[in-house]
Amino acid sequence: MTQPHTPTPADLQKDAPENRPSGERGSTSLAVGVVEKIAGMAAREVAGIHALGTGFSRTFGAMRDRVPGSGSKSGVSRGIKAEVGEKQAAIDIALVVEYGVVIPKLAAEVRRDIIEAVERMTGLEVVEVNIAVNDVHLPDDPDDDEEDEDDSSSSGKRPRVQ
Repeated sequence: MTQPHTPTPADLQKDAPENRPSGERGSTSLAVGVVEKIAGMAAREVAGIHALGTGFSRTFGAMRDRVPGSGSKSGVSRGIKAEVGEKQAAIDIALVVEYGVVIPKLAAEVRRDIIEAVERMTGLEVVEVNIAVNDVHLPDDPDDDEEDEDDSSSSGKRPRVQ
């Protein structure tokens, strides 16, 4: 019959906290807002983007920004939603593009820049970046962020495509 192994002082010292690398002594958690801000900054650096967010969120955000101390979303992360886990992140972004840009090419560049920035700065794996292009900004459009009221849903017509 064998006797149970009694740890020696050398065995105990191998697992002592001071012998573990400093990166293994604790944990780091990232708030969703951190990932959203990083993604927002990366997206804004891409030429051809006029604004982030839907027309309603931009209008509401502009009003909210005028009230001191209000609002939880900064302008940097407006139009961005992220899900953050322990090792991975998924990001959804809504944007308005400038007239004349090639949207698939712009979307690929935005996606690449967001993934590179978030992964480099946070160490998280970005599993997906979903991009919704909600509007095209025309050169002669005012920048007042108000949506037109003459869309097909207000005229009572049924949309041609679904």
